[in-house]
Amino acid sequence: GAILIVFYKFFDYIRRKHIKQKDIIRDTGISSATLANMKSNKGISTETLSKLCAYLKCNPQDIMEFQEEK
Repeated sequence: GAILIVFYKFFDYIRRKHIKQKDIIRDTGISSATLANMKSNKGISTETLSKLCAYLKCNPQDIMEFQEEK
């Protein structure tokens, strides 16, 4: 199957750290539509990924992973 990038780790990460999506939107300028796309495991730009990692002080592998499509 195809390889997908999935973002469930991002939502787990912000929940564990008690970070609200509305704060991410306010502080990074990333749109709510982009976060909704991530919930659906749609692609994001490397610029968005960079902003999220800088904001969360984490690495890409902390908030996303490759998964084989079932």
